[in-house]
Amino acid sequence: MTIGERVLDRVLRWWGSRGGVAQFHRPTGAAGHVAGWIMGRRSSNVARNHWAVRLLAVGPTERVVELGCGPGVALAALAARASGGLVVGVDHSEVMIRQARRRTRAAVRAGRVRLVHAPVEGLSTVDGPFDAALAVNTVGMWPDPVVRLRELARLLRPGGRVALVSQPRGAGATAATSATAATELTGLLADAGFERLRTEVLDLDPPAVCVLGHVAP
Repeated sequence: MTIGERVLDRVLRWWGSRGGVAQFHRPTGAAGHVAGWIMGRRSSNVARNHWAVRLLAVGPTERVVELGCGPGVALAALAARASGGLVVGVDHSEVMIRQARRRTRAAVRAGRVRLVHAPVEGLSTVDGPFDAALAVNTVGMWPDPVVRLRELARLLRPGGRVALVSQPRGAGATAATSATAATELTGLLADAGFERLRTEVLDLDPPAVCVLGHVAP
């Protein structure tokens, strides 16, 4: 762990003990800016997002939507891959939308990134169809996740793909916790009608899991 990472870890422990963890769920105000700053720089967060983008294997002209784009770490990586396509980031936090806009400023100006301030229940405001969709550590906060995933399936082209990522962050989380999360995500995708499901694991502490699936062709 680098000096910068040790400092960031100490800040996170201090801030979390004072109620700051809630800001990772619904970032608002100055404390929300701190949450976004941490999410955008913590090495495990960055590694997890870039790994998920690689697994989604986005092509240069594809259209992609990220649900719960946060400060835009994965969004920027998606935009770099979809250099002739479109990446849409959706988040319920205005603070996160502002940070994502700064992180993808050039792509926003070029019309390759579009940001939507809306909850996941507001997917009807997002114009499809999309080739792929991504959600990193957000599904557990969705109301009626199977309903939301069915709505997402309608936004995807036939054969379109989705990647749902989870890295449990609660106290005492282990590889077993991650495995349970993968099983839950697989069940949600199956219930929503997605097919060809598979799970990938990233060796973090605790491990990150990514469940990928496809809309029926």
